[in-house]
Amino acid sequence: MALAASVRGATSPNPWVGAVLETVDGRIFEGATAPPGGAHAEVAALAAAGDAAAGATLWTTLEPCAHFGRTGPCADAIIEARVARVVVGVEDPDPNVAGRGIARLRAAGIRVEVGIEAIAVSGQLAPYIKHRTTGRPWVLLKLAATLDGRTAAPDGSSQWITGSEARADAHRLRAESDAVIVGAGTVRADDPSLTVRLADDHPLHGRDPLRVVLGYAPPDARVHPAVELHGELDDVLAELARRGVVQAMVEGGSTVAGNFHRAGLVDQYVLYLAPALFGGDDGRALFAGAGAATIDDVWRGRIVSIEQLGGDLRVELEPAAVAG
Repeated sequence: MALAASVRGATSPNPWVGAVLETVDGRIFEGATAPPGGAHAEVAALAAAGDAAAGATLWTTLEPCAHFGRTGPCADAIIEARVARVVVGVEDPDPNVAGRGIARLRAAGIRVEVGIEAIAVSGQLAPYIKHRTTGRPWVLLKLAATLDGRTAAPDGSSQWITGSEARADAHRLRAESDAVIVGAGTVRADDPSLTVRLADDHPLHGRDPLRVVLGYAPPDARVHPAVELHGELDDVLAELARRGVVQAMVEGGSTVAGNFHRAGLVDQYVLYLAPALFGGDDGRALFAGAGAATIDDVWRGRIVSIEQLGGDLRVELEPAAVAG
């Protein structure tokens, strides 16, 4: 899982997978999925081990593939290397695999165990699993606010509510996403570039997502080159999935954020809270539009994690439908 995490953001639309091979004499060889067109994690580990792979045990977070894509089937490579045992985190939901890799290994006489750390691996691969099973990308909604829930002053100014550590973390999320979505109103008001600005030595430095504007962006806006999409949000997500977007990050503004939230389309909420107070009710709220009319209608989810980043708090939530 640590190997898989190390290539998160570099493998899409392929899954981010890690593999570890232990030889019969106890030597360890590792592999992680390369960018599209490169070796999958299992093949990378086999290549590192060479002839020592014979009789070894191979652990992999995701079922080895059994079809020809940009590369050959990992299952065939495992069989040819004469691996004795394969331990799989979860089956691959991709219709091209869906148990076929495991079946091929077993038919070749290889012992296969499935479901080790399945809950943790499924969480790590949640965006990929959703993309392959629903035809829609994973939707991450990023929000930044003061402790009294305001995202901007009445005059619209908002830079910077949070500190540099929180902003760097938000750029990491942007780099891990295949697309970033904003409304045309935000483009006109703030003229964001939506590029990834991380340290030069960061593994995701220089990886900018597809920039998606809901509506029309001015020709001279910094967001260009961008894709301009219109229509129902679910149709927008379907189009992005067709373009290979596994994870889409919604960055605003408050109207777009509120629309995604109220439509129940958000899979993951990341909220950065600054130790600041606007101190009134005239600052701009997280979501534009009408909210819950009664306490019974209040949206409730589950807090997944809370982390301090510099002087700010990073709070991650998931919808109640996902909780448990």
